[in-house]
Amino acid sequence: MKRKALMMTTAALGAAYLLRNDKSRKKLMNQFQDFADKAKR
Repeated sequence: MKRKALMMTTAALGAAYLLRNDKSRKKLMNQFQDFADKAKR
């Protein structure tokens, strides 16, 4: 249980760090969009 909470905290902090920067935010969103487009095919 504690390990799962630690993993979620780490993921949330990593996401907050990436979303802080405009350039990395756009890159991340493009990667998610590409992934979603490939999943639809």
